[in-house]
Amino acid sequence: MNDNSGAAGGTPVKRVVWASALGTTVEYYDFTLYATTAALVFNEVFFPAGDPLVGTLAAFATFFVGYLARPLGGLVFGHFGDKLGRKNVLIITMVMMGLGTFAIGLLPSYETIGIAAPLLLVLIRLIQGLGMGGEYGGGVLMALEYSPARRQGFFTSLVHIGTPAGVLLPVGLVTLLDATLPDGAYDAWAWRLPFLASILLILVGVYIRLRVSESPEFVKARAEREVQSLPVKEVFARHGLKVVMSIIAKIAESGLFNVYYVVAIAYITTELGLPREPVLLAVLIACLLECGTLPLFGALSDRVGRRRVYIGGAVFQILLAVPFFLMVQTGDFWLTVLAMSLGLAVGHGAMYGAQAALFANLYPVAVRYTGLSVTQQVGATLGGGLAPLAGTALLAAGGGHWTWLVVYAIGIAVLSSLAATRLGAGEARYRPVGPDAPAEQAPSLDKESL
Repeated sequence: MNDNSGAAGGTPVKRVVWASALGTTVEYYDFTLYATTAALVFNEVFFPAGDPLVGTLAAFATFFVGYLARPLGGLVFGHFGDKLGRKNVLIITMVMMGLGTFAIGLLPSYETIGIAAPLLLVLIRLIQGLGMGGEYGGGVLMALEYSPARRQGFFTSLVHIGTPAGVLLPVGLVTLLDATLPDGAYDAWAWRLPFLASILLILVGVYIRLRVSESPEFVKARAEREVQSLPVKEVFARHGLKVVMSIIAKIAESGLFNVYYVVAIAYITTELGLPREPVLLAVLIACLLECGTLPLFGALSDRVGRRRVYIGGAVFQILLAVPFFLMVQTGDFWLTVLAMSLGLAVGHGAMYGAQAALFANLYPVAVRYTGLSVTQQVGATLGGGLAPLAGTALLAAGGGHWTWLVVYAIGIAVLSSLAATRLGAGEARYRPVGPDAPAEQAPSLDKESL
C-alpha cells in the first residue's frame, strides 16, 4: 500500500496523520501553556501567597485537576468512539480543549474578582480534561487503523510529534513575549495572548478533521456487527490485567516528561533564581529535536519491537536522572540544553515513539478506543498529572534540593519498565488491514500470556 493512499477508507494516510497530529498539538498546546504559565505567572495572578513555592504548588494543583478529569473523558468519549465512530468524537474533543484554553485568556485575576477567579479556572480545567481524555485515543487510532500493518509504529509516532510541537508553540510564544515586551508586561497582561491565539489551531484542526473519512477498521467492525453495546464492560471483563499493566507502564513516560519540563522550569527559576528565558529556550531546542527523534524511534519499533524500544527509553531515563540535575544546577545554558535534549528527545522520545502502537494493539477494534483511552488517561493522570505536584512538594521537602525528586523519577521509571515487560503480546495487531497484513488474526493478550 502506498503511504499516501487510504486503507479502504478513501482518505490519504498523510491527511489522517496530519489531522491526528493537529489534535495532539492542540491537546498539548493547551496543557503545556497552562503548565508553563502556572510555573511562571499563575502563582501571582490566581493564587497570591507569601511564599512563591506555595503559590506555584497551588497553581500545579489546578494543573492536576485537569488530569483528574481525563479518565472520565476517556471513558465517556471512548464509549461513543467505539459505538459511533472515531471521527465525530474527535471534532467534539478538539473544540472542548481549544475553547477552554481560549476562555482562560479571558479570565479575570484574583485581584479583580477574588475567589471566583481560581474557582472558574478549576471549572475550565475540568472541561479541558474531559476533552483531552477523549482526544488521544481517537487520534492515535485513526492513524493506526489507516496505516500499513508493518508501519504502525512509524505512523503513530508522527501523531506524537504533536506533543513536542504542542510544547514548542506555547513556549516559543511565551519566550518571545517575555523577551520583547517591557519588563513586567508579560506577567501583567501579555500572558493572555498565547491562550487567545489557540483559537487559530482549533479552526485549522476542525477544518482538516471534517475532510477525513471514518476509520476503515471501525467501518468494517460495524458492518460485521462487532460493535459492543457497552465497551467499558468488555474492556474490564476480558482485558483487565493488560489495562493495569499498561497504565503502570505509561506512568514514567508521562511523569518524566513533566519532571524534565514543568518541574525543572520551576526549580531553575524559583529555587536557583536564574532567568526564565535561557531555560525556556533550552526546552524549545529539546522539543525541536524530539520532533525528529520520535519518528526515528517509531520506525525502530517497527523493526525491533515496540516493547524493546519502550523499555530501552525507560532504562535510559533511570541512568539520566542524577546527571540531568547535576547539569541543570550549574546554570550553564548549553549543559541545560544537553540535559533537556537527553531527557526529552532521547529518553522520552524512545518511550513515546513506541507507545501508541504498543498500547493500541492490546485491544480488539470493538473496544480499542475505550481500552486505549483508559490506559492513556489513567496512566497520564498518575504520571504527568501528579509529577508537577509531587515534584514541587519533594523539592520543598528537600529544602530546594533535588535529591528526593530524583528518587521519585527513578522509582517510576523502574516501575514502568517492569510493567512493560508484561506487554509483549501487544507487538501484534488484532485484525490488520491492507495488503501487507498477515493472513491470520493476531493472538489476544490474556491473563495466561501475561
